[in-house]
Amino acid sequence: MLNIIWLSFFFIAFLSGLYQFFMLGNSAIFNDITLATFTLSKTAFEISLGLTGVLCFWMGIMKIGEKSGFIDLLTNFLSPLLKRLMPDVPDKHPALGAMVMNLSANMLGLDNAATPLGIKAMQHLQTLNPDKDTASNAQILFLVINTSAVTLFPLSIFTYRAQMGAADPTDVFIPILIATYASTIAGLIAVASVQRIRLYDPVILSYLAGFSGFIGATLWYFSQLDQAIMQQQSALLSNFIIFSLIILFMAGALKRRINVYEHFIDGAKEGFSTAVMIIPYLVAMLVAIGVFRASGAMDLILQALRSVLQIFAIDERFVDALPTAFMKPLSGSGARAMMVETMQTHGADSFAGRLASIVQGSTETTFYVLAVYFGAVGIKNARHALACGLIADLAGIIVAILLGYLFFG
Repeated sequence: MLNIIWLSFFFIAFLSGLYQFFMLGNSAIFNDITLATFTLSKTAFEISLGLTGVLCFWMGIMKIGEKSGFIDLLTNFLSPLLKRLMPDVPDKHPALGAMVMNLSANMLGLDNAATPLGIKAMQHLQTLNPDKDTASNAQILFLVINTSAVTLFPLSIFTYRAQMGAADPTDVFIPILIATYASTIAGLIAVASVQRIRLYDPVILSYLAGFSGFIGATLWYFSQLDQAIMQQQSALLSNFIIFSLIILFMAGALKRRINVYEHFIDGAKEGFSTAVMIIPYLVAMLVAIGVFRASGAMDLILQALRSVLQIFAIDERFVDALPTAFMKPLSGSGARAMMVETMQTHGADSFAGRLASIVQGSTETTFYVLAVYFGAVGIKNARHALACGLIADLAGIIVAILLGYLFFG
């Protein structure tokens, strides 16, 4: 699947370039496409270089967490659920703790912490994988849940909206959380249908009901606060929790009389080697995405969609937010740029500006996460991971559009 998708980006970009050159007279199009290959290759290396320090630190902290026994407590809480979703992962395996930490970091919007934790989880899962080049069922489920994970505090989106002059930057808060939760459920159902996981199991249903209640209560509480207080409290809570975990890990390790510094260094060394391993996978994916963007293929798709909607007299206002939707699975920075561009063009409080913000928060960058996480363990055959991840993305985007009309239409 990855091979087909990767080649498709280049061939579609080439065909789009031919169209732009011969039909539209754009003589610079192939120069732009070629330039994108150099630019994105450099960008991929810079991203990997930027991740190195973060990976070293958080993998070192994770090593301390493993030795302190604190992660075992979190794992025990979710073990009944994870056992049913991932029957191939043994009880109390270190992968379970790493996955719990990763999903927790994603919910708090702590991207810098979530990535190394997710890579650590993928590495642990790889030790159970009988075919090292092919993704296992557990790895696929974890990746899909990760790419669609619920984010309770989308502070970066609020910040961009405030910078763009939104009267109430947080007015998209509830729609974002509903959309990202829908994306998570869709991804879980997609993987479960392929892997024949029984989601109607009473234990699974109980956990899902509990999570839904927690998210609902969180939504209700923060929706009662005004913008300034909500941003202040959500930021304080996120940062307090993550730093408290660091202190708890260290305190637990000291209680067990474990050499904290030594284990941190061991984990940090693993983080450095992981950052180096990621580079070729990230270069391959980002260059393909950059070529696709530079060729104008996305603009052609949007123009064709507008024409179809006009024929059937369907409201086409949502099309202005689709560049963000199309870019979101491909590139996080690209999607952010599209969101900002939409707000600049139409206004932060316009329908398109609000909808682009909701779409931006509705799902994750599937191709990036797939390249980084699977690249970190050398997996080349993603099996149904990409398809299920894109199903989750599609569900999140569709729900985001519907919520945009419901709340602001």
